[in-house]
Amino acid sequence: MSSKASWKPPKAIRGGIPVCFPQFGNLGSLEQHGFARNRMWLLDSDPSPLPPANNQSSVDLVLKSTEEDLKIWSRSFELRLRVTLSAGKLTLIPRVRNTDHKAFSFMFALCNYLSVSDISEVRVEGLETLDYFDNWINRERFTEQADAITFDGEFERVYLSTPTKIAIIDHEKKRTFELWKDGMPDAVVWNPWDKKAKALPDLGDEDYQSMLCVDSAAIETPIILKPFEEWKGRQEISTVSSSYCSGQLDPRRVLYGFH
Repeated sequence: MSSKASWKPPKAIRGGIPVCFPQFGNLGSLEQHGFARNRMWLLDSDPSPLPPANNQSSVDLVLKSTEEDLKIWSRSFELRLRVTLSAGKLTLIPRVRNTDHKAFSFMFALCNYLSVSDISEVRVEGLETLDYFDNWINRERFTEQADAITFDGEFERVYLSTPTKIAIIDHEKKRTFELWKDGMPDAVVWNPWDKKAKALPDLGDEDYQSMLCVDSAAIETPIILKPFEEWKGRQEISTVSSSYCSGQLDPRRVLYGFH
């Protein structure tokens, strides 16, 4: 969470897990990242049945299109989100239903603000050899050449056709975040670094040192829904203690478990 996060609606909160819908970034005619993250959600009084959440705490939220929304995006929708917390794991299940009489398409992302000890000591594994769009170089397409992603400056990339599991390894804390996702084939990695952090009014000047965004997303190929169709995604974030081997983490154990 940013030390300067604004809690006054309708501004989005800088931290946590903002929901980007129906647009990501400025890839469309709407405001940055769409309007879902700026709206007041309601508790879902009639949630659709999902597998029982044993020994877990869950809440079901819903966002439905309003007259205000229809003026700027003329599609009728229902966006539902189940948030489940269990020991060492946070699970989010987003669902978008087309309640309109015409088909529509949308982008979607869960922007995960992760707390890290020192961004220069963090590495991301699981995105090697993949194509990505670099938002700082006119969205040109490149192929990742590094064995793992590390950070020494401003970084914003959209990785394409990513695996279901990505590891965010924090050497100083000896802790690894495992990000598991389904239905969201892309992944966004972002850190503003020092100059951009100072330019953002709702981000502390030094906050970039202790944060990293790794997002689950559907950006390159928007999701298309016919009338009354529903799309469902899933994301799990869990933490594991990092193991060291010759001073380095064993990426196989991080990505594929400790069995």
